[in-house]
Amino acid sequence: MEMFLQFLVTGIMLGGVYGLVALGLVIIYKSSGVLNLAHGGFLLLLSFLAWTFADAMGLPMWLSIILVLAVSVLLGLLMERVILRPLTGQPILATIIVTLAIGFFLDGIVIMAWGGDIVSYEKFLPRAPFTWGSVIISQSYVWSFLVVIALFFILLIFFNYTKHGLAMQMVSEDHQVARSMGVNVRTVFAQTWVFAIVIAAISGILYGALHTVSMEIMEIGLVKAIPVVLLGGLNSLVGALVGGLIIGVAEVVGAGYIDPIIGGGFKDVVPLLVMLIILIVKPYGLFGWVRIERI
Repeated sequence: MEMFLQFLVTGIMLGGVYGLVALGLVIIYKSSGVLNLAHGGFLLLLSFLAWTFADAMGLPMWLSIILVLAVSVLLGLLMERVILRPLTGQPILATIIVTLAIGFFLDGIVIMAWGGDIVSYEKFLPRAPFTWGSVIISQSYVWSFLVVIALFFILLIFFNYTKHGLAMQMVSEDHQVARSMGVNVRTVFAQTWVFAIVIAAISGILYGALHTVSMEIMEIGLVKAIPVVLLGGLNSLVGALVGGLIIGVAEVVGAGYIDPIIGGGFKDVVPLLVMLIILIVKPYGLFGWVRIERI
C-alpha cells in the first residue's frame, strides 16, 4: 500500500505537467480545429533556449523565463501571420501536415544549435524532498504541480469571464457568427497561437526542471500530450488536466509494478494503450463535445 501511495502521488505530480502540455493543443484545436503537431518542437526549442539564457549565459532564471516568454509571443505571432494565415480556406489536413513539418524543422534547429545534448537547469526548483508519512516527493514536483494548478485556474477564469476569452470561445463555435458579432477572427487566431506557445514554453521549462532538457521533450508534446487530449476531450480545458493526471498516474503505477517484471519499457507504452482504449470506447473523450451529424 505504501508503494502504491508513492506511485500515486508521483503520478499526479507528473500528470499535472502532462496536462499543461496538452492544454496548448486544446487551445489551438478549440479555436481553429487544427491539431498542432508542432507543439513538441516548440517545447523542445524553448526549453533549450531557457537553459541557454540561464546556464550558458549566466542570467538569473526569472529573467531567462521572461525572455523565453517574450520569444514565445513572437513565435506565436509569426506562426499565425506568416505560416498559417496563407492556409486559410485550405483543408484542415493540409494545415495539420504543415504543423508536423514545422515540428521537425524545430527539431532540426535544436540539433544544429545544441547538438542534441542532455542538460539540466541549475538552482531553479529546490530538489530537497518533502515527506508525508511514507510518501517522499521532491520539492520540484510539488512546486511544478502548484504552478500547473495556478495556471489552469487563471486560464479557466480568462476563458469564461473575460472579453478576449469569450471571443476565443465564440470563434471556436462558428467563425462566421463570430465575425457577425464584431469579433476579429484573425486577431483571435493570433492570440490563440501566442497562448499555446507561451504554455509550451512554461510546460517545457517545468518538465526540464523535473528531469533534464533533452530531445525527449519533443516526444512529450506528441506521444504524451495527444493521448492526454484524446482522453480528456479535444475541446475541454478541464479534460486536459484530468487526462494528464490519469496518464501520469497510469504511467508511474504501470512502470512501478510492471517494468520490473518485463524488464522496462512499459511506461512508454501506457499513453498509447490508453489512447487506443479511449478511441474504441469513448472517441470524444471524457469531457469532449459529442457532435451528431444528421443526413
